[in-house]
Amino acid sequence: MVVGSLNVDLVVGLDRMPDPGETVMGRTLDQHAGGKGLNQAVAASRLGAHVEMIGAVGSDDSGSWLRSIVTTEGIGDSGVRTVAGPSGTALIEVDRTGMNRIVVVPGANGHVTPDDVAAALADIEDIAIVLTQGEVPLPSIEAAMVVGKAKGARTILNPAPVLDYPVGLLRAVDIVLPNEHEAAQLTGLDTSTLEGAQAAAAHLVALGVTCAIITRGGDGAIWATADRSGSVDVFPVTPIDTVAAGDGFCGGLVAALAEGHDLDESLRWAAAAGGLATTKAGAVPSLPSRSELDALLKG
Repeated sequence: MVVGSLNVDLVVGLDRMPDPGETVMGRTLDQHAGGKGLNQAVAASRLGAHVEMIGAVGSDDSGSWLRSIVTTEGIGDSGVRTVAGPSGTALIEVDRTGMNRIVVVPGANGHVTPDDVAAALADIEDIAIVLTQGEVPLPSIEAAMVVGKAKGARTILNPAPVLDYPVGLLRAVDIVLPNEHEAAQLTGLDTSTLEGAQAAAAHLVALGVTCAIITRGGDGAIWATADRSGSVDVFPVTPIDTVAAGDGFCGGLVAALAEGHDLDESLRWAAAAGGLATTKAGAVPSLPSRSELDALLKG
């Protein structure tokens, strides 16, 4: 079960990011389906997981289009409500190096309620994993983790963007999965070095999370539990666009865990899926198939 956002992504390609107050010329303008929730749901579904989505789209044409993406990707949409008003929109700048800068206008995503989440979770008997992110309201994120935990599911929080997550919420999280910048915000620690990232992961575990995984871009990822820690390397790819790389990582992780793989192998899936997502433009369009993942894993 993925509890999260569905957005229309408006992607501007440009040579370099503008400085404050500066105007620069863009090269391209494209529209893609996106939102961290939809991206992660699609990523897991394409890799073979059975995925149900909980979220909201607007009553506009974009809402109908986003719902069609959900169903076309084989994702269950019974938990996706249509609400009056606009769908969520993300404004994304991508420079020639593939780095991105994103502004999200929540739209319908702001109308996902704890009752919506609890009701949708109650409708499914056998849930292996509940995954959520920071692009729906905090009470709904908390409902996803607490209700999911009560149903015996493994709970995973991708805290992007970072909100004021209460410690009680973190105690309902089995795996927290921030990038290094989000980990710094969550812990107040400098995560720019390997040692700093490791300290941040240990800090998150001390707050009550069972496992902390921190992604570090081209430097791979590190992880920690109460009694173990480790790292995972990136796979060699040529990046074009880093939008949805983190979502690909999340989708790869949950697909592998749902299939019964251990954490070490699941992290390899995650690193491969995240890497492959950087080799194509856009969010949903960049997420890899199972055959692409298998090929990269086999080397």
